[in-house]
Amino acid sequence: MKRFHLILLLLTLGGAAFLALLLYPFINSSKDSTNLPITTWRVQWIPVGAPEDAPPDIDGEWLSATVEHPFDAIPKGKVGAWIHLTVPPTSNLSKPGLYIERLYAMNVMIYENGKPVYQVDRSFDFERTLLQLPLDHAEKTSDLYLRLTAKERAGITSDVQLGELPENSRQAVRKELPNLLLGGGFVFLSLMMLLCSLYLNRAQRNTALALTLFVMCSGILIVTYSAMPYYYFPELGHFFVFIFDTSIYIMFPALLYFVTHIFEGRYPWIKRVFRWLVVYYSISFCVMVCYKIIGTPLYSLYAFLTLWLGAPLIIGQLILISVLAFRNAMQNPNSLILSLGILILALSGVTDLLLMYAIDMLRMLNLWKLGILILIASLVMILNRRIASDYARLLSYSKELELYNHQLQRTEKMEIISELAASIAHEVRNPLQVTRGFLQLLSGKSVEHDKSYFTLAIQELDRASGIITDFLTFAKPELDTLVELNLQHELAQIETMMTPLVLLNNGELEVHVPEPQIILGNSSKFKQALINIIKNSIESLHEEGHITINAWTEGGTAVILIADNGEGMEPEQIAKLGEPYFSTKSKGTGLGLMVTFRIIEVMEGTLEFHSEKGKGTETIVRFPLVSNPSSKKSAVVPQ
Repeated sequence: MKRFHLILLLLTLGGAAFLALLLYPFINSSKDSTNLPITTWRVQWIPVGAPEDAPPDIDGEWLSATVEHPFDAIPKGKVGAWIHLTVPPTSNLSKPGLYIERLYAMNVMIYENGKPVYQVDRSFDFERTLLQLPLDHAEKTSDLYLRLTAKERAGITSDVQLGELPENSRQAVRKELPNLLLGGGFVFLSLMMLLCSLYLNRAQRNTALALTLFVMCSGILIVTYSAMPYYYFPELGHFFVFIFDTSIYIMFPALLYFVTHIFEGRYPWIKRVFRWLVVYYSISFCVMVCYKIIGTPLYSLYAFLTLWLGAPLIIGQLILISVLAFRNAMQNPNSLILSLGILILALSGVTDLLLMYAIDMLRMLNLWKLGILILIASLVMILNRRIASDYARLLSYSKELELYNHQLQRTEKMEIISELAASIAHEVRNPLQVTRGFLQLLSGKSVEHDKSYFTLAIQELDRASGIITDFLTFAKPELDTLVELNLQHELAQIETMMTPLVLLNNGELEVHVPEPQIILGNSSKFKQALINIIKNSIESLHEEGHITINAWTEGGTAVILIADNGEGMEPEQIAKLGEPYFSTKSKGTGLGLMVTFRIIEVMEGTLEFHSEKGKGTETIVRFPLVSNPSSKKSAVVPQ
């Protein structure tokens, strides 16, 4: 508990530090006494069809605007707005300039006292920008008219700062630099994660790549959400907008994929949700690409899919992740830290979007950056814990594997001994019986003093015969009693035992048993038979090997399919499987499969192989199901 409190404290301090980093430029800029804020201006809407060089109607209708009521949403039938700013005298400034932190427009034309002094034309769909306008020294008040045109918003949504132009430039950099550094740091971190993921196996690599994509897209969104790249590099505006939209289409499916796998498949239904989201984001991406090529005719569809439909889906997805994170944290305390990070990210994103869509469409989204930072911090915090846990698990698996390898080696040796014992016993038993008969005959004709010796000799022969009988019994693996076996339980144990060996051979093992299936058999012998088959599959694997075990019901039969993508076999080799001393391995004895055939046969099952050289092997094992498990707890096999 103390460790958990420490983690919460670190998360809180990290969040506070990040929040202070975001607020520092604003706090610092408020201390600047050289800037004079202009807090009011007038707005006049530009009708559709108005010439670009037409001046504003000075005597027409003007709306008084402030930061709280900016009148930036373009009404229907309008294409933009004229903004009238009254600029105080600038004679007391050495390098006078005007700074607007948030200006919404795609095309900007500025007139000072009737003369054009500034023009920017942008064709990409990012209407938010900043403005740094140098001014001439003026002894009296001057009038600035800003002609702003856009698709949805045109206007000023922040204070207009009049002051020294160099100081205004530094102020702009101070406010945007933390976001650029944070986004760039995320992108750099994702590249490092990408390089590290190359050393993981396929199953781990998929989850790592999903997290890498999420972190990379988060960094790209933070960078391209800032107005500074568009202001200083307008020629790359189309590229910035494209990667911004693409990052959204990739980021949230990657997050859902990561969450689905990090919760260890606890919610299988979420895979269907993931597929539908992939379909939606794929369609949205295609529409976005077509819009970039065709232009205005597809804008309405593009805006609907990306903004009006996409935002509720993102909110719903984040709420879903929040619920799953909460439930997972309650069920598994070890994942509490990760769930907390995901929960904070989801709540911060939902809060950002709800505040923007329900209260203030002009609100800058910043909480989601804090959520992403805390999520990544939580991932780093649990990294050592997961590494330690995986290392401990690997040691445990290694010990189990070593123990079981010893057992397998002992079993194979004993099988060899049993075969030798069986062959010798058949040859030795008959001479022993003949010798015993003659000793009994001689004992009847001997004197009383010698009968004790004959009796001792006969007893020793009987003892030797008993030993031979024991060898013969050992050489035949018939099972005296069969009990009910649950294939779901038995295969789960086999998966636990064989997973370390598969991993050590750069492979993967997947077991799918959807429902319990009851057969009659012996648990240890059943495991021995299937492990022999799985070991053969493991030894045939190459890099990125894969072994799957599926079990299902087919009529009154339980079917077990063991498939691998290993070397495979020729038809001639398949025909000899199960014969004594035949093996496809250079040091193999063939006794393992021979015993496997015998065990399955005793359990009234069948075994068949399908293989193709270079593509892999399929092993199909069938056992009769127990029709009424409650009434058939055991059965005797005739000898």
